[in-house]
Amino acid sequence: MELSVYNIKGEDTGKKVTLSDAIFGIEPNDHAIYLDVKQYMANKRQGTHKSKERSEVSGSTRKLIRQKGGGGARRGDINSPVLVGGGRVFGPRPRSYEFKLNKKVKGLARKSALAYKAKNDAIIVVEDFSFEAPKTKDFVAITKNLKVADKKLLLVLPEKNNFVYLSARNLEKANIITASELNTYRVLDATSLVLTESSVAAIENLFNA
Repeated sequence: MELSVYNIKGEDTGKKVTLSDAIFGIEPNDHAIYLDVKQYMANKRQGTHKSKERSEVSGSTRKLIRQKGGGGARRGDINSPVLVGGGRVFGPRPRSYEFKLNKKVKGLARKSALAYKAKNDAIIVVEDFSFEAPKTKDFVAITKNLKVADKKLLLVLPEKNNFVYLSARNLEKANIITASELNTYRVLDATSLVLTESSVAAIENLFNA
């Protein structure tokens, strides 16, 4: 699959970039995507939820009523789960939601996400660029030139660039990541995927490694 390369002014440079069919041209696997996104969301959970059970609630342990002879069930103390203000039965406890996912499944999921973007013509390749200083105004100008200013975009860089990152940090619809940080959730969450020339090669090297 060949794509035209644009400069930061939104002009076609006449250069072409060939996207690898082994990455961008595969048949997407929806189940692999589901598992990878599920793991990503699960790993973000803090898991610090906690509710007090019967033994942890503060209250008197005096028996409220006689335990036998009343014709009903035993009630016990005021901390009983059947009473308002009592402990909770089998309440949530702190735990980790993380689970293991094989590397091959994660790789297939990322390839599938990229393949979906390629199928939907949602990939834009731009020449490598950088800023001399953080400037949000300049980054907004680039998004307008590429006609993605009103879309949720994901810009993939070959390596970290603090000036570019800081320029886009305040923009709600813009996300900046490096090729090594590429993940299924971020790719699918974006409406447009913007790749620099060097990041295309970095992505291919990442999957071929």
